[in-house]
Amino acid sequence: MTATATGNAPIFMVRDIEENIRFWEEKAGFSASRFGEPTGFAIMSRDKAHIMLAIATNKSPQIPNWQVSDKISNAFIWVDDAKAMYKEFIERGAPIDWELYEAPWGGLEFGIQDPDGRDIAIGQVL
Repeated sequence: MTATATGNAPIFMVRDIEENIRFWEEKAGFSASRFGEPTGFAIMSRDKAHIMLAIATNKSPQIPNWQVSDKISNAFIWVDDAKAMYKEFIERGAPIDWELYEAPWGGLEFGIQDPDGRDIAIGQVL
C-alpha cells in the first residue's frame, strides 16, 4: 500500500502571535485553533488551506524569501477563483504586496504580506 499526501501547512515563526492570528482572521478570513496558555502555537485554517504559527523564542530577525530571491514568496495558497479572492482581500483591507496579474507559469495570482514581512502568494491555474 502506498501512502497518500493529504495536505501541507507552512510553519511561520512569529514575533507576536496574537497580531498574526488577528491578521489571518480579519484580513484573510481564516479561523484559528489555539494551543497553549498563553497561546504559543496556532493553526490557521480556511477551507483546505492551513498556515501554522509558532511564537519565535529567538528574536533574531527572520529574512523573508522575497529579500533573498526576487518574487519568491514564503507560501503559496491555491484557490479556485483568484479574482474573487483578490476582491475579498481588498475589501478586508489586506496588505496587497503585488496586484493581481497573469504569472509566467500560466496562473493568475496576487500577493499579501503578513505582519512579519513574509509574502504569501495566492493564485489559480488558468
